[in-house]
Amino acid sequence: MTAFGHAWLDEFPLERHGIYLNHGTVGVTPLAVTRARAAILEAIERHPARYMLRELMRLDASTAAKPADRPRLREAATKIATFLGCAADGLVFVDNATSGICAVLRSLPLAPGDEILLPDHAYGGVARAAAFIARERGATVSTFVLPFPDCTPERVVASVAAAITPRTRVALLDHVTSESALVLPLAAMAAVCRARGIAVLVDGAHAPGAIPVDIEALGVDWYAANLHKWAFAPRACGVLWAAPERRAGLHPTVISWGVTNDDWLSEFDWTGTRDPSPWLAAPAGIAFMEERLGLEAMRAYNHELAWRSATSLAQRWGRAFETPKTMIGCMVSVPLPERLGPGDAANAQRVRDALLFEHGIEVPVLARAEMLWVRLSIQVYNEASDIERLAEAVDAIGLSHASRDRSA
Repeated sequence: MTAFGHAWLDEFPLERHGIYLNHGTVGVTPLAVTRARAAILEAIERHPARYMLRELMRLDASTAAKPADRPRLREAATKIATFLGCAADGLVFVDNATSGICAVLRSLPLAPGDEILLPDHAYGGVARAAAFIARERGATVSTFVLPFPDCTPERVVASVAAAITPRTRVALLDHVTSESALVLPLAAMAAVCRARGIAVLVDGAHAPGAIPVDIEALGVDWYAANLHKWAFAPRACGVLWAAPERRAGLHPTVISWGVTNDDWLSEFDWTGTRDPSPWLAAPAGIAFMEERLGLEAMRAYNHELAWRSATSLAQRWGRAFETPKTMIGCMVSVPLPERLGPGDAANAQRVRDALLFEHGIEVPVLARAEMLWVRLSIQVYNEASDIERLAEAVDAIGLSHASRDRSA
């Protein structure tokens, strides 16, 4: 196996005086990808009008530099589509997964009484977007409970099946949950929904790069994801895929020139003047994984370190850790010791701040199931000593918390 760990920090711009265990939130762009993006920005500025209006995308024949030219944005989309297991004519770039999800939800013909179904572990921004759009249409959001922390793929599929009602029109399902970091059995969940005539929209924000993704094999209708998290693209870079029968009537959240063409690709490719360099540099992120790190070696290292870290920390803290190894990718959420206090949002923020400002460790601390959890995002620049530093910091916070209680 490739020797990953702190030596790989030379490939990233991260500060060296702390421990970074939060790659999953907004990603970390490798220096090689940053350089690729810089070259793209320089090329744009040498002739912005030609690049943006003739070379980047094609709204109609008059915008092509030469008839045989392939638009740069479509070229990049083709490379990303190959990586994600889908045809390029089904994939468009968006700013992030939330943008793609909002585009789909706003394009759906929801009527009063219709239901959007999503799990109780859905990402907060996505859940709020679904609630907002449902209110506009007189529809409702129905939430099903994932069996957590005692979670198995079979129980997850059963929970989805039990939650579907005659009013359910679309299921908004996670591929990898954000806070609880569970790799869900997406294909099986989608099959249950499709058997009942329910369309499936996927929040795949944490999937590309972290786990293998073969979109067209999943049996879903739409798939929105980020490339700036685990696929090493610059921020902001996301994608939206739609099945062939779901592209008509699908519009971006910003409507611009492309809407007149009755072509969903041109609609999404041009929503007004913006910086396209994160999208155009996204293939450099894929190349960094495949050629510099070794895709399978990277995933194996991250997965094994995440699993070993979770089991060792849970044992150290006297906590049960029940998540199956098959439901862990390169992130994992571990229950923190009871001595840190109540499992509420305010206390979670207190512990997270203490870890960062007192111990130099950046890691999410979350409140769920009346407990505090720490979510570890493992990337190739991490190693076991980072987890030991985290454990020592948690012990120190616990001791200081207990000391304050005694003196109160």
